[in-house]
Amino acid sequence: MEISKYADLAIMYISEYGLKIIVSIAIFIIGKIVARKATALLKTLMHKAKVDNTLVEFLSNVIYFVLLIVVVLASLNTLGINTTSFLAVFGAASLAVGLALKDSLSNIGAAVLIIIFRPFEVGDSIEAAGASGKVEEINLFSTVMVTPDNKTTTIPNSKIISSNITNYSSKPMRRIDLTFNINYNDDLKLAKEIMMQVLKEDGRILEEPAPMVAVGELKDSSINFVFRVWVKTEQYWDVHFDMLEKVKLAFDEKGISIPQQQMNIHISK
Repeated sequence: MEISKYADLAIMYISEYGLKIIVSIAIFIIGKIVARKATALLKTLMHKAKVDNTLVEFLSNVIYFVLLIVVVLASLNTLGINTTSFLAVFGAASLAVGLALKDSLSNIGAAVLIIIFRPFEVGDSIEAAGASGKVEEINLFSTVMVTPDNKTTTIPNSKIISSNITNYSSKPMRRIDLTFNINYNDDLKLAKEIMMQVLKEDGRILEEPAPMVAVGELKDSSINFVFRVWVKTEQYWDVHFDMLEKVKLAFDEKGISIPQQQMNIHISK
């Protein structure tokens, strides 16, 4: 009699919830497959649209996670479970996690802005957040740069996006600005001709925009020349150093002197 009672009870529960359980499992399995395929499709479309790979991976993970939550909620609803309280708990948990990880989330948000607006890319030489170097990696939390003396610098993305960013590689040409000083008793025209000759003999200096050599200042103890030439960005430092050396050697050869800073002290008796 007791066994029959439990059997009847089991049959009642199976008949009432069995179909719901089967439907719920089916919704979860099918929904998971659909979520995976939808994410893969969006990922393919983003790749075709030439969206940055880092952003593609990040958005794909977020989209799949959101779709999976929808599938789980739909599955629980089929079982007759009230998901309102679950959503409230999930919302509170999300808020707590968000507050705990606010710095990390701000770095992720900054990474998305960097990837979308592209103030710089991997391989560019930049200056940002008090550091300068060549960008080696942009991940979701930080930007990794290699300094000119081969040190690795890792900077949080939020600090980079909130600072001034100077990209030295974004343009194909850069201008070299130098200053050369000569004594007042030296031949001004000769000094200018020497500098013009030096830059004309260097094939790396571009003709357009035109180079310029001009008197910039008449100081107390020297005449200062402004020396400006345009070069390809990748040749900037090579030409910069070569011009300093070549002009100095040419000045020495022609007897043009570069004044040294000095202080005259007059002692009255």
